[in-house]
Amino acid sequence: MSWPLLKQPGITDYRQTLQRMRAFTDSRSPSTEDEIWCLQHHPVFTQGQAGKAEHILHSGPIPVVQSDRGGQVTYHGPGQLISYTLIDLKRLNMGIRPFVSLLENSVIQLLSHLGIESRARADAPGVYVQEHKIAALGLRVRQGRCYHGISLNVHMDLSPFQRINPCGHAGMPVTDLHTLGIDLDVEQAGRDLYAVICQQSCWQQHKP
Repeated sequence: MSWPLLKQPGITDYRQTLQRMRAFTDSRSPSTEDEIWCLQHHPVFTQGQAGKAEHILHSGPIPVVQSDRGGQVTYHGPGQLISYTLIDLKRLNMGIRPFVSLLENSVIQLLSHLGIESRARADAPGVYVQEHKIAALGLRVRQGRCYHGISLNVHMDLSPFQRINPCGHAGMPVTDLHTLGIDLDVEQAGRDLYAVICQQSCWQQHKP
């Protein structure tokens, strides 16, 4: 087993990308290579399976799309890195909760390399700089195979987050790397996060 294959398709439509993730996951065999898709989306609010309508305060012109990931509503838009992790967790012998922690810890390590102190929260999945959310997470697992993933705010318009209760938390402040004084290209951020994810212990013995 090798590291996951990295793909960077640029800015994509959320609905089409969701369909592709489902198709990839449903067509997998036990030997299918894992993939990580690092990309951006056109502006969209996505509502998780447990999402409540009252957490969408005023969507305005931004479309709202029902998703099959876990969690509540979030926003995706240009300038935000999204890492979709199409990983066979059964093959890795890893449960969903440890994989959530792996993704959170990967972002925390990346931010640490950039000189930013951050943390995860037990009551709200994702990564936080002080009380500001900088990364959101939502996953779906079918027959031991994971898709969806984690988003990292790099350099984006943060105002759409004011139209929702981010991840179901009213008034939760949101930030990005640019606001914190870090200028980083989204595609480079994707390559950097991919490298950190692959350095986690479950892949250490499988270096290509």
